[in-house]
Formats: sequence, structure tokens, C-alpha cells
Amino acid sequence: MPNTTWSKLNSLQLGRYAEYYSKMEFASYGFEVYTSELDDHGIDFIVKTKAGLFLEIQVKSILKTKYVYMQKEKWNIESPTTYLSLLLFEDGKLPEAYLIPATAWKNPNSLFCDKDYEGLKSKPEYGLNLSKKNMQQLQIYKLEDVIMSIL
Repeated sequence: MPNTTWSKLNSLQLGRYAEYYSKMEFASYGFEVYTSELDDHGIDFIVKTKAGLFLEIQVKSILKTKYVYMQKEKWNIESPTTYLSLLLFEDGKLPEAYLIPATAWKNPNSLFCDKDYEGLKSKPEYGLNLSKKNMQQLQIYKLEDVIMSIL
């Protein structure tokens, strides 16, 4: 069992752990995992299904915050093969893992945010508002369930 005192890790360490954890989850279901040395396009790795379908995966980890985002210029919500692997960390537990298709942001709601920040310095982004009331909406994206639907 790994050390689960996540709060002792800095954000870079937690993010790296989340990426490795996501890769291992996909590998455990028989996906081939391809890693890029450079993450400049908002994609952390690519997986290939047994049927030959390639999926682009962006990984985000959450420990204390309740909001996570991807810059619009790096997150294509039109792509049916792009997914967010979201890992929610809590000390003393293994992470809760979710797999969300980028197309989910086509219909913004209280969970899926679409922010343009017109006239402000912040770049436009798509986000997830992980408030307690929105957590129920997230449950349909449990990683295991989404992977099984892909297979």
C-alpha cells in the first residue's frame, strides 16, 4: 500500500503521482500507454484500446481545491477521443478516479464551467466546479465505468 499522506507532497509531486496512477489504471485494463516527454498541448499521454482506438488523456489532480481547469486553447471539446483523467486525493485514502470526455463541456452547467474572462488577463478556460452539490453529477464518470463503456 502506498503512503497516502498526500498533503505532504507538493503540487508537482502530486501531479506526477496522479499521472502515473492514471497510466497504471489504463494498463490494468489492457490499454497500451504511450507517454510524451513534453506536455505542451494539454495532453499527458495517449492510450490505445485493444480495438486500435487512440485516446488522448489529460490528467488533473485535486487535493485541497474544489476547482480545476484546462485552457481552452489546449482543450478540444469537439474531440470524441480526448478525456480528462481526474484524481481526487484525500489523506488516508487511495485517490478517487474519474474519466471525463472533453465533449462533456459542450453543455456547461453547475459542474462543467465555460469561462471566457473577456477583458481580463486570465486566458479562457473550461473548468470543473467540484462543490459538494456537484459531486453527484460526477459519479457517472467513475473511471472504471467509463473504461468499461469504451471497451
